[in-house]
Amino acid sequence: MTPAIRPHLPRGVLLSLLAAGLLAAGGCAALGLRQPASAPHPLPTIDRPATTAKASARPEGATLSDEQVQAALINETDLGEPWTPTTGAATWRDGLLKASTTAGECQRLLDALYDDELLGAPARVAVGLDHTDDDAQLRYQIGARRPAEVDAMLSWLGTLPTRCARFTATTELGLVEDVQVVDAPLPEVGDVRQGLRVTLASTAPDGQEFLLSLDVAAVRVGQDSFALTNGGLGDVPNDATQAAVQIGALRLADVRKQGRAQV
Repeated sequence: MTPAIRPHLPRGVLLSLLAAGLLAAGGCAALGLRQPASAPHPLPTIDRPATTAKASARPEGATLSDEQVQAALINETDLGEPWTPTTGAATWRDGLLKASTTAGECQRLLDALYDDELLGAPARVAVGLDHTDDDAQLRYQIGARRPAEVDAMLSWLGTLPTRCARFTATTELGLVEDVQVVDAPLPEVGDVRQGLRVTLASTAPDGQEFLLSLDVAAVRVGQDSFALTNGGLGDVPNDATQAAVQIGALRLADVRKQGRAQV
């Protein structure tokens, strides 16, 4: 297998080049990591999507209250410095993650990653954190689906290292990407879990190489579930992913336990 392409320049330079390329092609991207205020998919520090029909259909008594869900979110304190609340969606989301492919189920994966719908529907609440040293971004969401639906999504994610082990995708700017998906181990927390490592490598017309790496994790903890992506240009360290999964599962279980004790 051909080795993954790695950037030859510092992340800050790569981000500037990527942004400049987007400006030249579409005139709508901002220099640096962040998207402009009008970006179509910003993720505020805490996002509370509207309640969906599927979310409200969960059995009464099984749904956490809004206050409980907020308390179950991870935050920058959990991961420590240099993680901070996000200031907006990363430029690479539109530049590299928004892509199309003819490889069947693999398009569904790309769409789920870009739309932050790894659990098959908009999250109930979500949080975004930025790593100020290496420009990585972690996006964490608590789901609003029934356990059986979550298990079905986790089962599907588990098939992707075989179905989508390697395929080609094309960005909206015409960059052809070599996409690889492999299974990734997670801490043994929760009832059901699935981890993936997704890399998207491409070469710009001027010969500049890009590599977007994404850790992907989804976990069901009893009646509740969460998912996260930890991504950035180059080789993103896995320690934040492991910590977020472990802390997230323990906190979700603890919030549920406290809720039962108060009934």
